[in-house]
Amino acid sequence: MVTRVLVVDDEALARERLRDLLGRLDGALEVGEAADARTAYARLISEPWDVVLLDVQMPGMDGLGLAELLRGRARAPAVVFVTAHAEHALRAFELDAVDYLTKPVRLERLRQALDKALRWRAAARDAAAEGEGSGPAAGGIGTCLVIHDRGRTERVPIDEVIYLKAELKYVTVRTRDRSYIYDGSLHEFERAQPERWLRIHRNALVARERVRALERVHERTGDNPGEPFDGWVVRLDGVSERLQVSRRQLATVREALLAERAAC
Repeated sequence: MVTRVLVVDDEALARERLRDLLGRLDGALEVGEAADARTAYARLISEPWDVVLLDVQMPGMDGLGLAELLRGRARAPAVVFVTAHAEHALRAFELDAVDYLTKPVRLERLRQALDKALRWRAAARDAAAEGEGSGPAAGGIGTCLVIHDRGRTERVPIDEVIYLKAELKYVTVRTRDRSYIYDGSLHEFERAQPERWLRIHRNALVARERVRALERVHERTGDNPGEPFDGWVVRLDGVSERLQVSRRQLATVREALLAERAAC
């Protein structure tokens, strides 16, 4: 199967270098180019692409703006940012980027990013196939998650998932028995199944039906034992760990908990 990769960068030399590196990789690749975000967007919505290698800083619409447009589209390509500006990494992953490469790009690092992008695409297709009518076009989340980890492929029923936590490039999927690493984003879960998930923090979603309590805590945390923590956490059925609730999401979490109690 041919993998279609679109290189988006306003600098011709940068595009040429990525083309050269891609040409050294194994596998059948078809490489296209775009010199600006608007041209890239036109190609991405009119042609099927598997991966987009996307520069951040470009005249006019930048790469972050293009990624924002793509994140709501069904069957969007895997986005890998390629830039000289590492400070944009956090925002990139908030926009569901699969990986983030800094210039000058090394061949082995590009190979890793492309492999990860293709795994992400395969997982999305598998999840859509397992969805049984749950709306693969709405993010590829069905009744089971198909997780590829260390040479194994495992199906995890979505009903068993207690919470999801973004860890930079991956999502930790927590069930009662264990944690899994999933190549995906919180946004695809939230978009596909808004009735199931409650956002409690920028980096965390919890299953609404698993929320047991919202508590105020004053203590020293395990992550930073020298620093006191004064804030809110949720307790969840099935796991011992408590998850932090951001101030921004506090009112939403409180309202959701009251609504669940009223329904009981």
